[in-house]
Amino acid sequence: MNAPPYSEANLKSAHTAILGAVAAALLAGGCEQAPVGLQQKYGCTSCHALDRKLVGPAFQEVAAKYRGNQNAEAVLMAKVRSGGSGVWGPLAMPPNGSVPDEDLQQMIRTILATPAR
Repeated sequence: MNAPPYSEANLKSAHTAILGAVAAALLAGGCEQAPVGLQQKYGCTSCHALDRKLVGPAFQEVAAKYRGNQNAEAVLMAKVRSGGSGVWGPLAMPPNGSVPDEDLQQMIRTILATPAR
């Protein structure tokens, strides 16, 4: 008997497949800077990819939007911590208050250093 399409087992399997595909795409793209391990660990890659929109914006889009903004790191730290919607579309990003500051800062700095497409 097959599990219903929205069962916990099917959702976990799909989530794992998505994370694997995103990691493979990042590595194949030669992005040595991306802290893929941290992004996977904290679930970022469930909604974000390096060079294309998934649920949320591509990391390259975020870098381009905030390039030259002296407050970018602080702004993004606050946005990731509190979550929100409206900046990149109607879907809300959930708050991520459990990510340690050091890990969040490393991921944001890496994203901001992402080269343009």
